[in-house]
Amino acid sequence: MNQPTRSMNLHAPSADPHHSERGVALVVVLLLTIALSAIGASLLLLAKTDTYTSMNYRMMSQARYGAESGVMRAANYLTQVYQDPGQVTGDPLANYNMTVSPVTYNGQPVVLSADPNKASNYPYAPAQAAFSAAVQGSLVQGQTVNYTAYATLLSMRTVQEYGATTPRVIQTWRLTGTGSIGGARPATVEVTSTLEQQIVPIMNFGLFATSSACGALEFSGGATTSSYDSSNITMQNGQPVTQNSGGSVGSNGNLNVSGGQTQINGSLSTPRTGVGNCKNGTVTAFTGNVATVTEGIVQLPQAMAYPTPALPNPLPPTTGSSWDSCASLGLSAPTCTGSAGNITLDPQGGTLTFGDVSIGNNIVHLKAGLYNINSITSNANATLYIDNGPVVMNVAGQSTNQPISLNGNGFSNPSYDPTNFQILYGGTSAININGSSTSAAMLYAPNAAITFNGGADFYGSMVGATIKDTGGAKFHYDRRLQNDFMMGGAFMMSSFTWRKY
Repeated sequence: MNQPTRSMNLHAPSADPHHSERGVALVVVLLLTIALSAIGASLLLLAKTDTYTSMNYRMMSQARYGAESGVMRAANYLTQVYQDPGQVTGDPLANYNMTVSPVTYNGQPVVLSADPNKASNYPYAPAQAAFSAAVQGSLVQGQTVNYTAYATLLSMRTVQEYGATTPRVIQTWRLTGTGSIGGARPATVEVTSTLEQQIVPIMNFGLFATSSACGALEFSGGATTSSYDSSNITMQNGQPVTQNSGGSVGSNGNLNVSGGQTQINGSLSTPRTGVGNCKNGTVTAFTGNVATVTEGIVQLPQAMAYPTPALPNPLPPTTGSSWDSCASLGLSAPTCTGSAGNITLDPQGGTLTFGDVSIGNNIVHLKAGLYNINSITSNANATLYIDNGPVVMNVAGQSTNQPISLNGNGFSNPSYDPTNFQILYGGTSAININGSSTSAAMLYAPNAAITFNGGADFYGSMVGATIKDTGGAKFHYDRRLQNDFMMGGAFMMSSFTWRKY
């Protein structure tokens, strides 16, 4: 039986619905490959950029460290080595025009320079040569960083410091340091800072000890501090009314308080930090009960530098001089008046010169003027009265281990104005004071050890290398002294800025 024959059409449409999408996968793969390649290239570029950024930051930081080194070298030279104009022959103040800022020499700003790209203009060649040699160099931080600096004198003036015979020069400098790295990828950074000096009161504290040692300032037996204003005194029971504030003290070292109810009605200023036991090598700011310092501890940025008062000129003799009678002194009226045992000395606005002064069992009145003496000692029954002022006692202290020893009734200044009795001593020998109820004075002996005995009152201010109270004295600071008797303060750096090239 014959079967029917089937015919097949080989060109009929396929039944596969994805027949028209053949080859798309290859295109997608190619596109993804291109995209991934682009992303990879971007990541490589980003990584390279980050590397360059890190490298640039590192080089910029290193160059800045170099520039800061230049600034610090310049500051070190100006504060430690440099001699002010007027201090050396060949560099007179007359060279400088101090009425403009910056200060000029020959019409151009005064500049000390170690930077080859900044011309110097300083009237004293040795100072310029020394600055150039000291204020340049290099740092090695994986690569060499070179630095230089120059200093522009912005302002200059003079101040007559307390106890000095010649004026002190006060300056402000702008320091510009440059740090640079050479090579294929160079870096340059410029740092600018201001180095300035202020004029400050020399009697800014009731008591200040210049020593940096433990116990530079020491109170025992219930000592107290307070303050008053001698230009506006309110009297009560014959003595000034004081305030339990403003009786601030200071020290380059440590304040040690022990025994009794000691009370510092003010602040303690010191460059030291910490409270507790003090020992050499680890000097704390304060040892004792912190509650006794009512206005807290103020940290000074650096130690206070007090100028040494000038010696009497000419120097007094070292022979004995008994202030018992005018006859024993070889003086007559009006320079010396009164009877034996009760005399009055009057320099008539000038100067009286004595050797080693001793005051026996008598009373001595002093009137305004300058007293140049070698030393002074009073015994237990002597009294020194300040009739009017200012009485300025300049002590030489030659060949003696105790140039000032005021015992017994000590000294009496009924005006309670400490400027009426000023005692200056520049040496290092010990000073011994026994106060009385009307002891008012300025005692300025920044290199000497001062011991205050007895529980009496003291009105005014003291500066010594060390100050020790052993009897619970009452110290009353005269706030008026903050406006008088100046000195040049320490240099301070400010206005720190930088930029890169």
